[in-house]
Amino acid sequence: FLAELHDNGIKARSVARIISGIKSFFHYLVLDGFIEENPGLLLEAPKIGLKLPVVLSVEEIDCLLDRIDVSTAEGARNYAIIETLYSCGLRVSELTNLRFSDLFFDEGFIRVQGKGSKQRLVPISETAIQKIKNYLLHRNQQRVKKGSEDVVFLSSRGTAISRVTVFYYIRQYAEAAGISKEISPHVFRHSFATHLLERGANIRVIQEMLGHEKITTTEIYTHMDRSFLRQEIIEHHPRNKK
Repeated sequence: FLAELHDNGIKARSVARIISGIKSFFHYLVLDGFIEENPGLLLEAPKIGLKLPVVLSVEEIDCLLDRIDVSTAEGARNYAIIETLYSCGLRVSELTNLRFSDLFFDEGFIRVQGKGSKQRLVPISETAIQKIKNYLLHRNQQRVKKGSEDVVFLSSRGTAISRVTVFYYIRQYAEAAGISKEISPHVFRHSFATHLLERGANIRVIQEMLGHEKITTTEIYTHMDRSFLRQEIIEHHPRNKK
């Protein structure tokens, strides 16, 4: 059965999940007394290589942002959204839930409602602050639905913008910029962490900014950093010059 999965091109990660399910099934049969031993324990899950997240370069992010017409209300909003995602390393749900009461521009911070309703303060760049303020000039002229008065980023209907809408616009701008990578709002969070590591930021600080409970979750970006360092050596070491 497992050989057939392999022959059919099923990915190692999917095979590992199937094996885990088989082991759990036989485990319950043992607990209920139907069988004495769990044959699933004889199965070995395939080794899964580390899947590194998709990251945009600074140049790719700038190229994407250049495709946005900030003279329109929609464009000003979308530019502010992308700049904030990248500047603060937010999850898209954290961004769509931002309220005016979460903005502390004078102090240079925003308050974020993360997973498990855990709050954290995240520094925000002057660039992102300015882009949000530019958007608010348009937002102040927009009709707002009751109950959404405190929401920062609004849809055209006057309610909180959805994650799907953010995803849609980001894909549109990436395509216009000629970026072929598989892109989503989360790519800007990955890029935020990777670029900070590349420039020498402490991984514990990045963990705090991302709202990761465990440092092991953040450590995946150290693999990205090593890839960057290797590429730098390949490009600049005299022995690699043709």
